[in-house]
Amino acid sequence: MQTTLAGFREKETDQAFTLQNSKLLKVELADVTIQAKAGSMVAYQGEVTFEHAGSGGLGRMLKKAATGEGTTLMKVTGTGEVFLADTAQDIHLIYLENDKITVNGPNVLAFDAGIDWDIERVQGASSMMGGGLFNTSLSGTGWVAIITDGPPVLLNVASAPTYADAQAAVTWSSGVTTSIRTDFKMKNLVGKSSGETVQMAFSGQGWVLVQPSEGRIAFPTQSGGGGGLLGQLAG
Repeated sequence: MQTTLAGFREKETDQAFTLQNSKLLKVELADVTIQAKAGSMVAYQGEVTFEHAGSGGLGRMLKKAATGEGTTLMKVTGTGEVFLADTAQDIHLIYLENDKITVNGPNVLAFDAGIDWDIERVQGASSMMGGGLFNTSLSGTGWVAIITDGPPVLLNVASAPTYADAQAAVTWSSGVTTSIRTDFKMKNLVGKSSGETVQMAFSGQGWVLVQPSEGRIAFPTQSGGGGGLLGQLAG
């Protein structure tokens, strides 16, 4: 039988996280536990188990319920290979070495066993936007896989004053300081997520990754008894 499928064969590497292609992540499990966005598994080979990750403690559970930040995670454990994706969005790998990045929660796809997460408020955001703007921090040593809705741009914030829509700013490095800027003169001209122009400002030493989109709309799923505050706390 003749096919044209040979170019799609599984990539073999010695890395824990490998991009099978720009929209599909391959994770090599060797008796370790990673965390990934719930529902992101598209295939696996070997002895692999999946379970709800919870929030990893009361403090983070309450933050997640109060802010709505973050994404529902699953624990992936075992020995084998797991393939992860999210609606064919672009996937990017970042290796942290005792370092930290801040990520817009919906843009987190997966992270290594050596990475810890928490929810943090953006500086200067508490007086507006309904109590604050929150993001997910990832710290430690290991791989982080993030997704973007289209090819992003990496901006050096030290080179010039840098601003981005809060939903378009995907992730930024540990040396970057954030604040909130409003410009009523530009109302309804920039961005689609708010009635007034609210932008994130970035300064310091480091980078920010910006996607060419304000993110995809996530429609809530209907389930028997899993909604409301109880459902948020369980996530």
